Amino acid sequence: MPYLCVHFKEKITPDGEQVYFAKSRDGYNWEQVNEGNPVLTSTMGERGCRDIEIVRLHTGGFVILTTDLCIARRMDEQYRVDWRAINHAGSKKLCMWKTDDLVNFSEQRLIYFGRDDFGCLWAPEIFFDEENGEYLIHWGSTVKETDFEHMSIYCCTTKDFESFSTPKLFFDKKNEILDSHITKVGDTYHLFYKNSNNPPMNMHATSKNLYGPYEHDEKFERYMDQKIYSPGSYEAPTTFTLADGKWCLMLDFFGCEKEKMGYVPFVSDTVGKAEFTKAKELFSFPYGFKHGKVIEITPEEYDRLKY
Repeated sequence: MPYLCVHFKEKITPDGEQVYFAKSRDGYNWEQVNEGNPVLTSTMGERGCRDIEIVRLHTGGFVILTTDLCIARRMDEQYRVDWRAINHAGSKKLCMWKTDDLVNFSEQRLIYFGRDDFGCLWAPEIFFDEENGEYLIHWGSTVKETDFEHMSIYCCTTKDFESFSTPKLFFDKKNEILDSHITKVGDTYHLFYKNSNNPPMNMHATSKNLYGPYEHDEKFERYMDQKIYSPGSYEAPTTFTLADGKWCLMLDFFGCEKEKMGYVPFVSDTVGKAEFTKAKELFSFPYGFKHGKVIEITPEEYDRLKY
């Protein structure tokens, strides 16, 4: 059961904030694609790609969606970044590519969802809603109504990635939240996300309905608070089932030296059971993967990714 990971790298040069591919035969041992160089490079908008998302369409082919942002281009000579300015007027659109074979890609598009009150659109994810035959796109945004000071999760839907519904609020809390990830196991929807404060750590919630309400997982919060070193330094949750049947949660550790940042794996023995153990020693990565998505691919697709 081969896998593809789409991701970016954390560097102080713009080439890190582009679309990279890595592949694996078992989900544990990863190798770079394209000799570790970007597979796609943004030439539009902010000319950067962060928070890389990919989905296999039920009609065939794939869609890649990213945050239109390049932090490296916004750094001053002391490598400082004005995050407040980015929250107010950063990424206003999302970058999108389509591909049938993971080798040849459409022209880049910037997707505008028809609302001018967003301060930013960050960390898009796509979930296929089988019941309604449509794709739910969800992301983190600040809005003018709160003076761009409070980030929540917003969403819209599409059937074809050509036309999109008007964005609406998907999930909100008193504190800011970001980096939402949704997966379904059996009849249960699992929502992972990042609290930016009070407390600043990753959270887990479940629901029998895609649109909620979601029930907070206190046990997962206690684990993150008590068992994980510097829990506020992790973000960008994503999950996938390993080839041996275990459930992997990847959390992006951003509190270390530049160009050595990346995903840290946590493993649960049972898919759908959010009782994870840090398992970095079981995995091997060619470099620090940043905020992305892991999907299953076919052996033919794996062999095709040689460039």
